[in-house]
Amino acid sequence: MNSSDFTISLAGEWRVRATAERTGNNDGAPFQADAVVRLPGALAAQGVGEEISVNTPWVGSIFDPAWFTEPEYARWRVPGNIKVPFWLQPEKYFRGVARYEREVEIPGSWAGRRVVLALERAHWATRVWIDGREAGRNDSLSTPHEYDLGAGLAAGKHTLAIEVDNTVVIDVGPNSHSISDHTQGNWNGVIGRIELVATATAWLDEVQVFPSVAARSARVRGRVGGAETLSAGAVARVRVEKQTADGSPGDAAQARTAAIGKNGVFEIECPLGADAELWDEFNPALYRAVVSLENGEARAVTFGLREVGTEGTQITVNGRRVFLRGTLECAAWPLTGYPPADVESWRRMLRAARAHGLNHIRFHSWCPPEAAFVAGDELGFYFQIEVASWPNQGTTVGDGGAQDAWLVREADRIVRAYGSHPSFMFFAAGNEPGGPHSAAWLTYWVERMKALDSRRLHTCSAGWPEIAASQYHVTHWPRTHQWLDNLKSRLNALPPETRTDYRDFIGKRAVPVVSHEIGQWCVYPNFDEMPKYTGVMKPRNFEIFRETLAEHGMAGQAREFLHASGKLQVLCYKEEIESALRTPGMGGFQLLGLSDFPGQGTALVGVLDAFWEEKGYVAPEEWRRFCAGTVPLARLERRVFEAGDELRAEIELAHYGPAALEKAVVKWRLVTGNGSAVTEGRLTPPQAVATGALTALGRVEVTLDESMLADGGAARKLTLVVSVEDGDGGARAENDWDVWLYPKNGSAVRAPGAAPRDAVLVCSEFDAAAEAALREGGAVLLAIPPERVRGDAKHGRVELGFTSIFWNTSWSNRQAPHTLGILCDPAHPALAGFPTESHSNWQWWHVVSRASAMILDELPPELRPVIQVVDDWFTHRKLALAFECRVGAGRLLVCSVDLREADGANPVVRQLRASLLRYAAGADFAPRVELAAEQVRDLFTRR
Repeated sequence: MNSSDFTISLAGEWRVRATAERTGNNDGAPFQADAVVRLPGALAAQGVGEEISVNTPWVGSIFDPAWFTEPEYARWRVPGNIKVPFWLQPEKYFRGVARYEREVEIPGSWAGRRVVLALERAHWATRVWIDGREAGRNDSLSTPHEYDLGAGLAAGKHTLAIEVDNTVVIDVGPNSHSISDHTQGNWNGVIGRIELVATATAWLDEVQVFPSVAARSARVRGRVGGAETLSAGAVARVRVEKQTADGSPGDAAQARTAAIGKNGVFEIECPLGADAELWDEFNPALYRAVVSLENGEARAVTFGLREVGTEGTQITVNGRRVFLRGTLECAAWPLTGYPPADVESWRRMLRAARAHGLNHIRFHSWCPPEAAFVAGDELGFYFQIEVASWPNQGTTVGDGGAQDAWLVREADRIVRAYGSHPSFMFFAAGNEPGGPHSAAWLTYWVERMKALDSRRLHTCSAGWPEIAASQYHVTHWPRTHQWLDNLKSRLNALPPETRTDYRDFIGKRAVPVVSHEIGQWCVYPNFDEMPKYTGVMKPRNFEIFRETLAEHGMAGQAREFLHASGKLQVLCYKEEIESALRTPGMGGFQLLGLSDFPGQGTALVGVLDAFWEEKGYVAPEEWRRFCAGTVPLARLERRVFEAGDELRAEIELAHYGPAALEKAVVKWRLVTGNGSAVTEGRLTPPQAVATGALTALGRVEVTLDESMLADGGAARKLTLVVSVEDGDGGARAENDWDVWLYPKNGSAVRAPGAAPRDAVLVCSEFDAAAEAALREGGAVLLAIPPERVRGDAKHGRVELGFTSIFWNTSWSNRQAPHTLGILCDPAHPALAGFPTESHSNWQWWHVVSRASAMILDELPPELRPVIQVVDDWFTHRKLALAFECRVGAGRLLVCSVDLREADGANPVVRQLRASLLRYAAGADFAPRVELAAEQVRDLFTRR
């Protein structure tokens, strides 16, 4: 018979009764169904559950209670218009115990065979009954639930009942992505394979493969259940075959046999040949070990010939140093509300990650289904798997609670189910644990797992703590130590040219360090993605944000906000990723994340949306310039120059490709906006570059003379482009960095208050002189000191920073900054002398660090700022650094950038001041919106 003769799929219709309590076996009473649903599937997706309300019993911490209490959210707390801003909202919600029942028919050909019920990815705890007889319980969040129904099932119909409990069965932490509503949702059901399998009375209970790169062999270990029913001297037969691209078997090595011990255990070494291919990100070669018994039982296990280790503070794969370029996968699947169990869905996600130069995925506080490992094996991805726990919100480990024992059981189950997959390279007990005894307990966990399985590296947890037992650390300290030294540095503490690397931190560590959850830089919501939510999860949070944007008179600017904030986000990610790549000996980084995180108040941190699709402001090719296996790097002493200054840059190459570069040719050029070079050169001679390291290539030094300015000696942006090519037409990598060149002495400006009537009055107070000049039809530049700008009644002053919002203001207690960069029209004549794009770039740091954002909410909606600031999507204030208006017969240009030192050492602010003045003095200065003097005065505090 074929193996399909001994498998019956139970996919299809099931009767269900959903209650808030455990159902037991009904004590023989007839089963009363509430509905008929399909499995695989989940209840909420099929309309079973309660309507969302203010009393919905969510699983997940709600750090910001504003939705429940604040009047501005009252309209979204009304039945029929419930909209929550914390996460994606399911159409229905069920939290409790559901009992699923159906009839199954056992064929006569199964007589005398052992019958097993397999439930892949149940959520969460299950119990099973066959004809009223309980068959057992299971509480794994990560692995299939299997139930041995015995060898005595008679042919014919039987009643099968499955109870699924999606309450918090074990306290693994309410925010664990394995159970929380923040991402996948707290669903009830079974979403993978549901089948009955008939085995012989002796069966292959477990098969694991332990490859050896040095020996080019694979040790196959297994255990036979019911081995006592085999004949004396029974053996396990093992055949290893190459797996082809389409998954079919290829060439096979000669079969070998191993004796089965009395305890059912067997072990055999299988040589693969001297030319056996190694598995890694560049060549994901796969093999399959097929194990069979004399009674016809067989199992195939896919594996790769690979070993992961460490060399100092770097990670190695097959002896070659690698750099982990990773992102988090937080179980956010917005169409279904649960993770997919099919391979193609995972291939699609991993291909998107690979297109952006990544080689690593961290599964934050959960473990994916088998299909993810299959896709990771095929595509050569390096997975960090975590036991399904985030124990720091009222939950601890190491205190002897039920979660301690469960975490050990779950880790064992994960290794048993997925341990041979080559993509399963790193293992952690969970995320950011808490508790006074956590370090001691995590030491026990790591030591236990290292002794159990040497096929991967183990760390105690993601984030913290660092313990001696860990083989590598995943820690937030590198980015905190240098680039984000404290919360103030998210604002204005560090200019762009001071950010270098993390070597001071890495040099003090003995094992590899992978930087934890870097980035978290937000963008404005992409309302254009809302039609994609055709499944059970709905973007009611986006609906709230879109409605409030319209109420603030800026509905037409949503795409502009997305694009401007997106460009700033990419700028921040580029600098942070390059800081990691510039660090000698660093192990890698893990982004949070490449895709959006839909929970925790809506954390729009991705350059991809929650569907892993592009948002339109950065292409994968652009991202790979600074995030790939081979990346040219430049250590620039500064970004802003005056004519006559010298640009100096140390050029390095972070090269983690498959092989060394034999003759690396390094070229550089300094180009204008249209791509034409003002100067160029080559670092000579061609040089060999080892793989697995950061290599210094040389130094670029060029004098930026006046000939490089724009026509008429005007300021301009230039871009330093560095390319590295291996020999003539070989592998090529390119990267670039913007710099700005300004005239040496700026532009002459008349002294404030001394201009004739037809010139511009420059003042820092909206005083009698300013009002008089306006009454007489004059032009006034009001450069108000930033400290005089008013805040709003509820939130106070706008905390303006150069970087975008970290995570989001709702979930971070309004941690600064509160804004998402600037937005302007580069073609506006007020900016004609100030080289800029429509969004923030590094030169704006020198402006924003000496500015405050004006709140224009009380002004006419048609007023469009000259320099706008993109606000937080929870507040949607109309913010500006500069705007223009008419006051009486006069024309007023208001700026909240500190221009008082414009003749000093800040050529950027000096240039902005000159550009604004030239505009205010010209015929183009013709504001259309009229304001009263008091409306202007109310924007600022009185002296």
